[in-house]
Amino acid sequence: MSGFRKDHVHWADIAQNWIAWARKPGHDAFWQFRKNFADFVGPGTGIALDVGCGEGRGSRLLAELGYDVTGIDPVADLVLAAGEADTDTRSSYHIAPGNDVPFDNESFDLVLAYNVLMDVDDLAGTLDEIRRVLRKDGELVISIVHPFRDRGRFDGTAPDAPFVLTGSYFGERRFEGSEERDGLVMHFAGWSRPLEYYINALGKAGFGVSAMREPAPDQADRDMLKQWSRVPLFMWLKARPL
Repeated sequence: MSGFRKDHVHWADIAQNWIAWARKPGHDAFWQFRKNFADFVGPGTGIALDVGCGEGRGSRLLAELGYDVTGIDPVADLVLAAGEADTDTRSSYHIAPGNDVPFDNESFDLVLAYNVLMDVDDLAGTLDEIRRVLRKDGELVISIVHPFRDRGRFDGTAPDAPFVLTGSYFGERRFEGSEERDGLVMHFAGWSRPLEYYINALGKAGFGVSAMREPAPDQADRDMLKQWSRVPLFMWLKARPL
């Protein structure tokens, strides 16, 4: 089974679990970084594409910021859920993978890839398609789980527990693992890649990085989040066509 097919099947299998996980307010890290991420994206009035929109929370955030939003995802259950949850009549959702975007060249002012590039096998093809549909003066906004976070762990649950690197930071590898919290279970799977992998892939697709953030949580009110105030959990990038 190809990497792309494996990723598609995985997210199709756990779609309902992800909808429950993502929509429980305050449940995962999205909620503790939401304000900072909204500030990073900034308000806008253009047309935005949310690649790998999932159940739509990133799309809804873009709509709040003023964008007309189109979301795409290869998983039909997620696309249906995103459309049902979005009351903004300007928004629309379509079943499509990131490496085969069903829109014309230079259709969008902004493209969002929120925690999706580490979930696609065909990173090069996805970035090529994003570059194709993004206008020459447009902007790509990326969130990924921080590459360093994937290669280590905290040695304990205390806020000051040391962060331990396990194995090597370098190279690309498949990851899979489950988390259980407040009675909900999520099986995560994707690709762990070092930062240079993403930067080189962006360059090959014709992008230049214009901004980078390694954000702290909006409010570190739990021990887990206090740990992620010391070590970055996410990396945010802005890139523009060269």
